[in-house]
Amino acid sequence: MRNKPQYAVASVDHALRLAVLLQQEGPLGVSEVAARLGIARSTAHRLLAMLVYRSFAVQLPDKRYAVGPVMGDAPSASVDVGRLRNVALPHLRELVEQARETANLIVLAGVQARFAATVECSQILRVGDREGRSLPAHLVSGGKVLLATLGDDEVRSRLGEASGDHTQAPLRPGEVEALLTELAHIRRQSFAINDQQTEQGVTAVSRLVRGPEGEALASVGLAVPTARFGPEQLPRWVGALTVAAGRIERDLAAD
Repeated sequence: MRNKPQYAVASVDHALRLAVLLQQEGPLGVSEVAARLGIARSTAHRLLAMLVYRSFAVQLPDKRYAVGPVMGDAPSASVDVGRLRNVALPHLRELVEQARETANLIVLAGVQARFAATVECSQILRVGDREGRSLPAHLVSGGKVLLATLGDDEVRSRLGEASGDHTQAPLRPGEVEALLTELAHIRRQSFAINDQQTEQGVTAVSRLVRGPEGEALASVGLAVPTARFGPEQLPRWVGALTVAAGRIERDLAAD
């Protein structure tokens, strides 16, 4: 679990958060960046200029800024991550109140599962904030749920080649076929589990969030210390996730 450095450098933190925002949420204007980071408009403009200089961002013809070439795959253009995050946050907070565990909203970006939002629980032993973090989709419970919405050939293509993502080695054919078997099981049961596959002592369970047209948009999940995870808890957590996902889908359709 990650802890904030004791001597954090605010300007560096703002620049890194901004790069992640552009990667996750798509093009943003200077005023939008200032509002999201809680900084002055002039500061936002300077940060964006530096990101453009280092190719972490590019300026579009409409004067907004988008993710640059060094940042790798972005979520599908059909997913408005900023809107999705705003709609989901109140329901993530309700989910945390009910389950008393940390909740996450995850989107798929190539072969990576991106944490678009986190709401931490208040328990002393808890899984911390992962917003902005990326992990291999085939290991993360929320990533597995999203991969399960793809056809087998698409999964083979993405995971067998790692979509050109140099941070993740392609899976071997046997590993891909084992994953396809797991994804078929996930489709039948409508949820996925990651039991310490990405971090020792952390277990997570997730289910899908669909858009108004039935398209796969994201996943919502609970991340818990493995010491508190047990089969007897699973029906309650899956039920809470089902309610949360349904409420997010309802609000997306009504928005």
